[in-house]
Amino acid sequence: MIVLALDGAFGAFSAAIARDDRILASHREPGAVALELGLSTVEAILTRGGVRAEQIDRLAVGIGPGSFTGLRIAIAYAKALAAVWRRPLVPIDSFDLLEFGGRFECVLAVVVGRPGVISARYRSGSEQRRASGRTADVLADLRPPPGRLDVVGAPEDVLHALAERGIIVRPIDPTVLPAAAAAALAASQRTPPKSMHEVRADYGELPAARMPKV
Repeated sequence: MIVLALDGAFGAFSAAIARDDRILASHREPGAVALELGLSTVEAILTRGGVRAEQIDRLAVGIGPGSFTGLRIAIAYAKALAAVWRRPLVPIDSFDLLEFGGRFECVLAVVVGRPGVISARYRSGSEQRRASGRTADVLADLRPPPGRLDVVGAPEDVLHALAERGIIVRPIDPTVLPAAAAAALAASQRTPPKSMHEVRADYGELPAARMPKV
């Protein structure tokens, strides 16, 4: 199975193409560049991977939580390509992308939003909780117990906040990068929704509002 995947959730735009369990090509453009460089990035990895559009079996896209603008653009591109090529589209959330390829008994996956704002998912066995907001509020809501905790994707301030709560933090980098590469590999193992219209962004929180000047 050949999968083309896009992601814009992590402060960058990435694209990847996979055949079964192997990445043929991937690329990550840092910053808010999805609108300017998104389609050219897709074209470049198809060329590098030696894959034509008609060979693609399905598409995948990261649905967040994460960057508001990046998510909107990546999902719009993925839906447009899926519609034109008449291929199914598989949504993958950001927490699954961070954890993909790892083995965890107890893990906290963290996605950074605006400064001081995060979305996080705590998972231990069959127990799972998630929250979004200010770091202190999120940790209070999730209540990770004292002891050893694997933490994926967290910046230094979140790690310090966890340590202050008596938690033995083990920072872990994502096993598969960029995020689109994890999405491409994960998508072959999932059942696509019946309609691409079921694929929606999960921003984690609403974007910061600004009062208009009178």
